[in-house]
Amino acid sequence: MSSRIVNVHEAKTHLSRLLEEVEHGGEITIARAGVPCAKLVPLVKSARREIGFLEGLMPPIPDSAMFEPMSDEELADWDGA
Repeated sequence: MSSRIVNVHEAKTHLSRLLEEVEHGGEITIARAGVPCAKLVPLVKSARREIGFLEGLMPPIPDSAMFEPMSDEELADWDGA
């Protein structure tokens, strides 16, 4: 990974080129009057989860558990009675 320091004027003039460097793993430190004040670094891409990524890890829930009314006993447990 490359790392270098550029002044503000160069950063403004060549921002697209600097961003390309950063996208390829580089780091750019931006300095004002020779004093570092900011750093361009690549973003860490978050792992994107696809629909169904847990498939096969849990037993399927039967339709009867989702769409049938609760029994009186289940309702009493739910209400805390």
